[in-house]
Amino acid sequence: QVQLEQFGGGLVQEGGSLRLSCAASGRSFSSYVMGWFRQAPGKEREFVTTINSGGTRTNYVDSVKGRFTISRDNAKNTVYLEMNKLKLEDTAVYYCAARTRPMAIGYFYTNGNDYDYWGQGTQVTVSS
Repeated sequence: QVQLEQFGGGLVQEGGSLRLSCAASGRSFSSYVMGWFRQAPGKEREFVTTINSGGTRTNYVDSVKGRFTISRDNAKNTVYLEMNKLKLEDTAVYYCAARTRPMAIGYFYTNGNDYDYWGQGTQVTVSS
C-alpha cells in the first residue's frame, strides 16, 4: 500500500507561480512512475504531466508545456510540480498519482487508469 500526501496549492493571480509537492510512503518510490492530473469543475480528469522512475524523462500535456515542470527527489520520496505563468484555465483540483506496476521503457503513461495510487487532491485557483 502506498500513501501519497500532497502539499501546496492555493489561490494565485494570473501569471503567478505555485509549487505542489507529493510525498509518498514506502521504500520503493524510486521505482514508481509518477504523474500529475487535474480536474476542473464540470470537466473530466485531465493528464498534466508524468516523470519516469529515474527522473530522466518527462512528458506534458500541450497546454502546460513551457510553463509547468515536474521533478522528483527519490531520496525524499517526493515529486514536485512547479507551475509558472499560471492561467485562469489552470484552475482545478490537482492530483498526484503513482504507478507501482512494472513500466515499459520509453513509454509515457498519460491515462489515469495506468496509475495505482492517488493523492488526496489539492485546489489550485487562478484569479484575474
